[in-house]
Amino acid sequence: MKFSRQLMIALALLCCAGQPAHADEMLIVRSAQNFEDAMSTLQAAIKDQGYKVTKVQRVDVGLEAKGYKTDRYRVVFYGKPGEVEALAAQHPDLVPYLPLSVAIFAEEGNTILTTARPNLLKQFYPDPALKPVFERWEKDLEKIFDTVRETK
Repeated sequence: MKFSRQLMIALALLCCAGQPAHADEMLIVRSAQNFEDAMSTLQAAIKDQGYKVTKVQRVDVGLEAKGYKTDRYRVVFYGKPGEVEALAAQHPDLVPYLPLSVAIFAEEGNTILTTARPNLLKQFYPDPALKPVFERWEKDLEKIFDTVRETK
């Protein structure tokens, strides 16, 4: 049920396709690229920002087993080499949010990317040393999303 609610919120926000949608909790962008091209662009944009893709997880198989109809759905996990390990060691309670991730799925010839806004973590982790990390993650993520949205 939680997934359905999040998906409904994400789809409702897709009306703002000109720029990444800034909801209270999510960044969402629509790409005119097909799924394969958008996936390649996403991974290249992640690398261009100095991050490494650590895993690409298929989600569509599990969704279909639960009765959801979907073309393609992946979660791309990424992080800066060494940063994830250092943050996990210094802030073990941050581990559930590491590495960072982006959900990418096909929708009628377009591709949608969505993720939780990294700046939200400031509410839960008030350590002043983490504030610039969360802000950098969000700024980098916006650049990544812009690249995918703008690539034809």
